[in-house]
Amino acid sequence: MPVYLGEFEQLVLLAILRLGDKATGAAIRDVVEDGSGRTVWIGAVHTTLDRGIGKGLVRAATVDLAEAGGKPRRVYALEPAGRDAVQHAYATWVRMTRGLKPKLEPR
Repeated sequence: MPVYLGEFEQLVLLAILRLGDKATGAAIRDVVEDGSGRTVWIGAVHTTLDRGIGKGLVRAATVDLAEAGGKPRRVYALEPAGRDAVQHAYATWVRMTRGLKPKLEPR
């Protein structure tokens, strides 16, 4: 049974997928802001990450990042269930939008 994601959950998981091994909370926020064109609060990102961990979609590890001056940072990655949830959401979006381009163009 697929896990259904809310819109913000999808954006956060897509940002993790895009960032790979550099998916810190701040980097995730920046990618979501850039991709969605909206202001994103870091607290909302962390709440969503915590929920994703609780659902078994996301995992976190503490690492020393050279870019952070060697300071420990939490880095996030998708669990297989998180990757499956993103794939399901993407496939659903593609199916549901097929043939809609003419209806979505400006009038």
